[in-house]
Amino acid sequence: MSTELSVLFQPFSLKSLNMANRVAMAPMTRMRSPGYVPNDEVVGYYRRRAEAGVGLLITEGTTVNHQAANGYEQVPAFHGAALEGWKKVVDAVHEAGGQIIPQLWHVGAVRRPGIGPDKDVPGYSPSGMHKPGKMGCHKMTQQDIDDVVRAFAEGARDAKAIGFDGVEIHGAHGYLIDQFFWEGTNQRDDEYGGSLEKRTLFAQQIVRAVRAEVGEDFAIVLRFSQWKQQDYSARLVQTPEQLERFLAPLVEAGVDVFHCSTRRFWEPEFDGSDLNLAGWTQKITGKPAMSVGSVGLDEDFIGDSQMGMGGDANATGIDELARRMNNQEFELIAVGRVLLQDPTWLEKIRHGKVDEIKPFNRVALGTLS
Repeated sequence: MSTELSVLFQPFSLKSLNMANRVAMAPMTRMRSPGYVPNDEVVGYYRRRAEAGVGLLITEGTTVNHQAANGYEQVPAFHGAALEGWKKVVDAVHEAGGQIIPQLWHVGAVRRPGIGPDKDVPGYSPSGMHKPGKMGCHKMTQQDIDDVVRAFAEGARDAKAIGFDGVEIHGAHGYLIDQFFWEGTNQRDDEYGGSLEKRTLFAQQIVRAVRAEVGEDFAIVLRFSQWKQQDYSARLVQTPEQLERFLAPLVEAGVDVFHCSTRRFWEPEFDGSDLNLAGWTQKITGKPAMSVGSVGLDEDFIGDSQMGMGGDANATGIDELARRMNNQEFELIAVGRVLLQDPTWLEKIRHGKVDEIKPFNRVALGTLS
């Protein structure tokens, strides 16, 4: 292993997180949990990646206990009977020497009637819109907002109770929290809408409610993005100054780590600097940032599949990633499809066996484990 790559294998500790290295598995929706309960196949999926030395596993998006949280069949829940399945996952990962946090998720307006568990429930959104100008969802009342805040807090409480090592709140990709962030879908005229700062209030309340349940020493990660599945070119902010305005209330609310979702980690976020979104976020907040986006592959993940896993992609080197991490632009890196395709990717990087890394193949997704 080259000296440059050694940065990936340095330990990282923050509150309840004690990672053996700087690499996390990115959350990837797989729809492999019949009845919304993670089964033994799911246990094995996470255990294999922990056994292969991945420092932190972030679960696939798992839905909080709200009637409209789910948007896809066989996506695991994070309440009720599903918690027994998740406890088995946690125990298996810990036995393998890894760490794991759940990604708590509410899909918001992305939900469509006909999706379980209650197929009559519509999508929920800040202003009744699925995307800018397209109505057709339930506009959330204050009671709805309070119910969802409580659902996230209860999910975090349960995560700590069954042994997870922290929690990630999904505030990205055009799902519910991001629909509040995004001016295009948040046209409210109350305290939740209007200015950039006001549009963060819903997320602030979730973070504070989570903190009240889990205490000060349990790590809270927030994932956010500029792009949305409704509009890949969408942007929450246009300048570093706007990004600072967006992030400051979330830092104050208690976020410990920002997971900054981009399609290609090497692309600069703003003109005049080659810093990516994670680089700017860490520079502005002083909080650890996690970058993500097509690590180790030559094509990004946006494609024509339902969940956006994209088409085929060949394995590539990670010299640019190592350069940025050695420059301390961001503390952590999340890796998605290459770990989905090959659980031993990180070990192959460690031992210089890059030529043995399998290319990502979307067609083979159905057989991947």
